[in-house]
This record gives sequence, C-alpha cells and structure tokens, in this order.
Amino acid sequence: MKVMIRQSAKGLSAYVAKKDLEEPIVSQEKDALWGGAVTLKNGWVLDLPDMPLETRLPVTVVARRRGEDD
Repeated sequence: MKVMIRQSAKGLSAYVAKKDLEEPIVSQEKDALWGGAVTLKNGWVLDLPDMPLETRLPVTVVARRRGEDD
C-alpha cells in the first residue's frame, strides 16, 4: 500500500490515502526509519522499504502491513 511519511511538530506520522487514515508513528524497529518496521498508534505494523538515510520528508513509499495477505 502507498503510505506518505511526514514530519510535523508532534513527530513522524503515516498517511494511508486508500484508507483515509493518518496515525502517529509510535515506535520504529531500527534507529534509521528505512528498511525496518514502524508501529502506528492504532496498532498497525508497517514494513518500510530500504531508502537512503538522507531521504527528505514528506515522501510516499510502498509499505507492507504485517499480518495482511496481499
């Protein structure tokens, strides 16, 4: 699914247009955002793709929701 990751004054958030859902990112698997999983406030866990550390936000990526068969 396509997910927009953005930074705000409150921290990182993820927006899923197809679900009209925006949730704060409450934890991340790795220190670097990319190439690991992030957990959203609603409990979803998204696997983010590998990207360069200097990738500027906001950015739209293709992420995979854990536990969902696509």
